[in-house]
Amino acid sequence: MSQIISFSADKAFAEILEDLIINSGYQNRSRFLRDAALFFSDVQQRGELKDMKDDEVVEGNLIIYYQHGIESKILEIRHSHELDISSYNHSCLKHSHSCVDIMQALGTASNFRKIIKQLQNTPSVDKISFVSAPMRKDGCC
Repeated sequence: MSQIISFSADKAFAEILEDLIINSGYQNRSRFLRDAALFFSDVQQRGELKDMKDDEVVEGNLIIYYQHGIESKILEIRHSHELDISSYNHSCLKHSHSCVDIMQALGTASNFRKIIKQLQNTPSVDKISFVSAPMRKDGCC
């Protein structure tokens, strides 16, 4: 069920709001504002991974771009007890000639940072990204 929420904004912001929505790829103002509010709230409450408390439990996707030859290092991560890996995917990208592994995982911020640091110092790793899952108290799963 929808509910109408209105808010006031200064004239300069109101004038650029539609451009922000369109340039962000949204066709619906309400969805843009919802997603912006949730993202902002998540960052304000939890912060970036680098700023989280060591024992903060976080869930998200670890995305690793690399060249062949380090599969054993990735296997070590998948089977370690530092992260609880619930989903794993491997793909080879045709145009960039890179492999990409995506691990959906749960663990402490400290353990995520430790693994990211290990991978950053591994030859043949091209890029590592972490995308945290949104904070939710309830939902479908």
